[in-house]
Amino acid sequence: MVNILSVAIGAGFGLTGAVFGCWFTARRQDRMWMREQKLKAGVGFNTAVVQLIDYLRQTRLSDDDTVELAADLAGRVWNSRPSEGRDVRRAEHRETEDLLRRFTHQLRQEIART
Repeated sequence: MVNILSVAIGAGFGLTGAVFGCWFTARRQDRMWMREQKLKAGVGFNTAVVQLIDYLRQTRLSDDDTVELAADLAGRVWNSRPSEGRDVRRAEHRETEDLLRRFTHQLRQEIART
């Protein structure tokens, strides 16, 4: 009877350890996957912005204002750092959205003129 009880307790501890190990590994892999997806999205965005800025500079179809807005937008995104406080994050988000709106508006005006 004592042997069966000690085996059952040992099996319970082993099962608990296995479940915890599976949970921990799955959580870690989920974080790694999310990090990889964010990196891919960031690289894709950077590539697209650089290509857009290069295209605008090379074709000379755009005003210097549009190229400057595109460069400002890219610089704002590339140089962004985690900020402290909800109000600061909201203000930075609004500024970035405003810059994106101005760039989009300027680009639409140029396209309409051609």
